[in-house]
Amino acid sequence: MQFKDIYQQAQAPVLSVELFPPKTEKGWANLEKELAQIMKHQVGFVSVTYGAGGSTRNNTLELVKYVRETYGVTTVSHFTCVGATKESVIEYVDRAMAAGSENLVALRGDPPKGQIEFTPTPGGFHYAYQLVAFLKEHYGDRLSLAVAGYPEGHVETRDLATSIEHLKMKVDAGADLVITQLFYDNADFFRFRDMAVKAGIDVPIVPGLLPITKYSQIDRITKLCGASIPADLTKLLTTYEDGSPDQQMAGIAAAIDQAGELLENDVPGIHIFTLNNSLATAHMVAALGHYFE
Repeated sequence: MQFKDIYQQAQAPVLSVELFPPKTEKGWANLEKELAQIMKHQVGFVSVTYGAGGSTRNNTLELVKYVRETYGVTTVSHFTCVGATKESVIEYVDRAMAAGSENLVALRGDPPKGQIEFTPTPGGFHYAYQLVAFLKEHYGDRLSLAVAGYPEGHVETRDLATSIEHLKMKVDAGADLVITQLFYDNADFFRFRDMAVKAGIDVPIVPGLLPITKYSQIDRITKLCGASIPADLTKLLTTYEDGSPDQQMAGIAAAIDQAGELLENDVPGIHIFTLNNSLATAHMVAALGHYFE
């Protein structure tokens, strides 16, 4: 089922989750256990990340296929502009579609390790809207596309109005869905959504949430991607030992409160960045499952 159909046909907010392809056999074995827990819930779709420069492309497609065939749920690959030529885009997407994919999360991606600025590959794309336009031109309605939104502005474009303009370009190019980057202050999301709607963006805007189960890890991620953790949440979480069960439960409780407020304010769904760990997802769905029924 395509993104546009998932949200148009939904009678309740859609729960979706993000996974990443493991790099080791042990990682795959662990993910299989975590998936068995995650997929006990009513999941609308699963997205699978795509490593820098396509470094995990085969594992990404393998995981997409495994989840789809094992659980019968719509499963979606990410794809980035990093290291991608038009020819490699077609080769990858053809493989994905031949395996049953109807959707793609189209991203610019981060600069390769060691580079400060994003430099497009010769014959490739500089911006995500160019990738979206190319995919829509080549595949038309056979492929439904999601793109990223940035409630606090893109790390390279801190002005929120400019980030909204860039998002509008992606939607105008053919995107059917916006999934936001992680954020921890819902005021940032509501401001972003209001500005997006005012700009004429009329596709579903889904908040992406990353529960904090190890503060140091998420603090590092937010610094890299330009998001922030509110001071009061930082103060709460850092009263506990890093990664301890008490910190995990405090972070999960905060995520449940955050998601509950969002669901009370007409979001079309919640997208959980699981980091291949079912703990937070299970607690969140146990507390919020009635919203998804």
